[in-house]
Amino acid sequence: MDSVSSSSSLDDSTQLSPNSDPKDVEQRFDLLSVTDEPIQSEPSHRGNGDGFTNGSLNPERSTGDEDDDQLVEDQELVADEGPSSPNSCSYAGERGSASATSVSRIDAASDIDDIEIQGVRNESSFEGISDSQPSSGVPGKHRVDEDDASISWRKRKKHFFILSNSGKPIYSRYGDEHKLAGFSATLQAIISFMENGGDRVKLVKAGKHQVVFVVKGPIYLVCISCNEEPFESLKGQLELIYGQMILILTKSINRSFEKNPKFDMTHLLGGTDDVFSSLIHSFSWNPATFLHAYTCLPLAYATRQAAGAILQDVADSGVLFAILMCKHKVISLVGAQKASLHPDDILLLSNFVMSSESFRTSESFSPICLPRYNPLAFLHAYVHFLDVDTYLMLLTTSSDAFYHLKDCRIRIETVLLKSNILSEVQRSLLDGGIQVEDLHVAPLPRSGPSPHQVQQILQTDSPERPREPFVGIGGPAGLWHFIYRSIYLDQYVSTEFSAPLNNHQQQKRNWAIQNSVQKG
Repeated sequence: MDSVSSSSSLDDSTQLSPNSDPKDVEQRFDLLSVTDEPIQSEPSHRGNGDGFTNGSLNPERSTGDEDDDQLVEDQELVADEGPSSPNSCSYAGERGSASATSVSRIDAASDIDDIEIQGVRNESSFEGISDSQPSSGVPGKHRVDEDDASISWRKRKKHFFILSNSGKPIYSRYGDEHKLAGFSATLQAIISFMENGGDRVKLVKAGKHQVVFVVKGPIYLVCISCNEEPFESLKGQLELIYGQMILILTKSINRSFEKNPKFDMTHLLGGTDDVFSSLIHSFSWNPATFLHAYTCLPLAYATRQAAGAILQDVADSGVLFAILMCKHKVISLVGAQKASLHPDDILLLSNFVMSSESFRTSESFSPICLPRYNPLAFLHAYVHFLDVDTYLMLLTTSSDAFYHLKDCRIRIETVLLKSNILSEVQRSLLDGGIQVEDLHVAPLPRSGPSPHQVQQILQTDSPERPREPFVGIGGPAGLWHFIYRSIYLDQYVSTEFSAPLNNHQQQKRNWAIQNSVQKG
């Protein structure tokens, strides 16, 4: 069935007591206070955490602080630059500082037990990734001068943390992770306190704040939010953040913690703050983060078929996946026989590429992991930007396939240029997505349409059918905006925002409502 949503660091010598009182969190973060709200937990018969549960940088929006970065007392929301909607439309048928150059990588091995985790520095080679200054529109690390003693830090509306089971901070959305070692230890103490009692903490409510916990083996993820988002939504966002980390490191990182519980993995994520920040930013504008579906760039059928044909030819030559994208939208996607790509993997992969400047400056060949496809193994991704917005990703299981994939890219690019596909892509990008006023509408009787009439209207696609004149705000049916998700295709289509939803605050509220409906 299809669905529609519409709107009318701790030192190594530091020991943590498993019996630490979780109320210590109030002393470190006065957002939280003891209330009568119970702690939501579940019995300790949990699995091994191997699953990546269902839960992108928007290059079109350039801002220093995204929606959720505003302080609690700030009541005015300032619209971001650039388009105010995700321009989503599809057709069926288809860390560290910004100047850091180190990145994490796990060398693939035939025996998973022998995998070693290393930090790799990219020295003008095609293997690995280096992050230079982020491109415009890539939200980087926020407020590195803040810590848990800062009033401004405490008043942030939404925090995300990654820490190890020993309490070592790995990532924080705001502030310097090392300055937040004590706060991370407090979060770890809460989790340990519940686990020692035979339970697993999932949610703590304190006033307007929700503290959501997700435990993935030795990795703990925590979100503290006062945005009134549903628990399932926040949990899904933490799952995606974990998936983004697995895309960079694979789940084999767990073996390092098994060998050394005090293992420090922050250096493995050096230079990837932009990646996590852009993903978090996308939670406020990209429907793919809660729909678990992807959207396509609107193109003529013949154009998309031509693009798919050349990608299929390449896939038949040993490429696992060939993906042609324009920003966060899919142009064409082809996989090897019996190979399927989950929409969440597309989201995380495109976010990784779009938020890393090094991919834009040269062709790249980098190890990546697709958490939905196989969280324990590396694939290798050849990435090349064909123009400012359009890029090609070729994924393979072979670590020495760079030159073969380079030849494949040359063939693909030649066909795309000769057939003017790239020109059509740019034209579609400039045209934008669907507007409600552009939708085909049929005259409706005064009593309204019957279900049968509605079905006929939805199935009709004749360009000759006359359109009803635009009647006031929202058209004749009073529709302002909609999202349609096809479960069968794992795709969604969405209209652009228009009046009266052309205000940034209204759009944010609209996404929150649709997110809640989806989770419900």
